[in-house]
This record gives sequence, C-alpha cells and structure tokens, in this order.
Amino acid sequence: MEKQLGEPQGGIEIGIYTLGDILPDPHTVETISVKQRIQDIIAAAKLADEGGLDIFGLGEHHRHDFVVSATPVMLAAIARETKRIKLTSATTVLSTVDPVRLFEDYATLDLLSDGRAEIIAGRGAFVESFPLFGYELSDYDELFSENLELFGELSRQDTVTWQGKHRPALRAAAIAPRPVQPQIPVWVGVGGSPQSAVRAGEFGLGMIMAILGGSPDRFKPLVDIYRETGKASGFDAASLKVGVTGHGYIAKDSQQARAEYYPYYTNYWWHMNRQRGSDFRMTQEEFAEMTAPDQALFVGSPEEIAEKIIRQHELFGHQRFIAQLDIGGIPYAKVAESIELLAGKVAPIVRAATKTKS
Repeated sequence: MEKQLGEPQGGIEIGIYTLGDILPDPHTVETISVKQRIQDIIAAAKLADEGGLDIFGLGEHHRHDFVVSATPVMLAAIARETKRIKLTSATTVLSTVDPVRLFEDYATLDLLSDGRAEIIAGRGAFVESFPLFGYELSDYDELFSENLELFGELSRQDTVTWQGKHRPALRAAAIAPRPVQPQIPVWVGVGGSPQSAVRAGEFGLGMIMAILGGSPDRFKPLVDIYRETGKASGFDAASLKVGVTGHGYIAKDSQQARAEYYPYYTNYWWHMNRQRGSDFRMTQEEFAEMTAPDQALFVGSPEEIAEKIIRQHELFGHQRFIAQLDIGGIPYAKVAESIELLAGKVAPIVRAATKTKS
C-alpha cells in the first residue's frame, strides 16, 4: 500500500468516543441512572486502554438527554483509571468556552495523565451552549476563529498579552499550569463544511471528519481542500493530519451485528429527530442500505469493519479512526463486546494494512 504522509509507523490510530447520551432501552423502555451511565463511560475507557486502543474521546453537551457537560472533569477521572490511551474532547464547543479556562483545564488534564490530553474543537451537533453561556449563535464563526487563535497563543507562551473582540484583553497574563506536552494537540471537528476544512488548514491543525452516513466519497473534497489550504498556509504536508469518526457496532458475524444494533440505532435517531419536530423512524431496509460496504455506517463483523476502515484509508490517507459504539440506550455489556472486538480483531488487521515502512 502506498505510504501516506504523516501516517504513524504502526498504522493508523484507532479508538472510541462517546457523547454520553442517556436514552431508554428500546427493549425494556428503562433508562439507567446518570450515575450509572457515567460509571459505564469510565469502564469503557478503561477497557479500551487495557485492549490497546489509542484514543478515547468524550463529547460535550448541556442537555438532560446527555450526561457529560464537564468534559475535562470526566477525562481527569478517566486519566486516573487508565495508563496509556490518549484522552480527547469530542468535541469542545470552542465558541462558548473561555480559551484561558480551556487551556488551564486541559493543561491540568495533561499533567494528571502524563501527557495524554488532546482537544477536538468544533460547534457540535447542538447549540444549547450559546444561550446558556450568553453567546449569540450568529457570532459562531468569529468566536471560533478568535478563540482558536488565542488558544494557540496560550499554548506557545506562558505569559500572554493579547486583545480581541469577544473577551477582556490579557496584559502580561501568567498562563499556568503548563502541560507535559510542548503543546496540547488540537484538532478541528468538521461535519461537512468546506469553511471548517479551510480553517483547520489555515491554522495547521488536525481535521476530524464526522461521517455518520452516506458515501464517504463525498468527504474527499474536504480532505483535499484542507491539505491544499494547509500547504498554502506554509505548513508541512506531514503535519496535516486527518481523522474519521462514525457510529458503529461490532459482533461476531454480520447478521448478529445488524440485528442487535438496529433497535438502538433507530431509537437514537428517533429521539434526536423528534426534538426537531419529526416522527421519522428508519426502516430495517433503510438501515441495511446504510451498512453496505460502500456506506459510512460501521456495523458488521470484525472483518467487515476492518475492510471498511481500510477502504476509507485508501480514500483519505487518514491517521486516525474513532468509533462511537454506545448510542440509543444500548447496554454496557454489548458496548464492551464491541470494544473488545475492535481492539482484539479489527485493530490488528487495520494496523497491519496501514503500517508504513521505515
């Protein structure tokens, strides 16, 4: 296989992430407690670490149907239960958080985890944080760019003088503590917007694409725009890293995976769409189409999932893949089985296929 720039020598990084949704199990119509959901998330991270996965991500929401709003607090708890897995937000809503506080939180996480902290910054799927923290959604782009710029300054200097539009100026401000890493890695989350891909390239940051459905081919132009912009902005091609995230579920064989996952997957989207005024329920035929080999939904046997990741790697040349395995009220025992198969069966195949030679 042709060598991809910036690709890890041991093959692409593989991990999992969760947004921490808390929904009734469609079979029992029961919802676990918030406390139990949080404990299950910590257990999943620990299992991923023990299995040798590379990344664990945690999303930020401020709603009753999601349990994680204090992402760095949760990641700090996970840091004390894990040894080597990288810990990232997935995503941090950068437009509605103060960059100084964000830096302090993740520098502390980096110290607690001995250099494993990362950030994926983006808008996220929902916008409740804008009114909650007193921001205007119409200022999203301006806020995002300004906060991204300031965060970069905070990362590069331990005393910062800076002035912008949306927060008070900093005058010889001490920025502490300092992380273990020279700089905390920051990736920009992209849902399909060319403007977001351009912004990631202009700042020379990694780009993470959320590919939740349809053909992955439609995201190839975003990768091209990102890399072209990054090179034009003076960044080395090898530093312009790409990641892919998506929903998934793995079982011993395809039939079992599709049969077990369908009730939870359609349950998740029914709850999400209902909040937007739609009562749409996905049919099994539509679900089957979404899990086809040329489609983005990662559901099937370990061999199928590995083949799908490898096929996308041939398309994007990406350095990271992160799967969300726990949506729609699916019990933790099923999530754990998927994690074990991802770590024990899928990851070795993918790493071998994407490994570069020195």
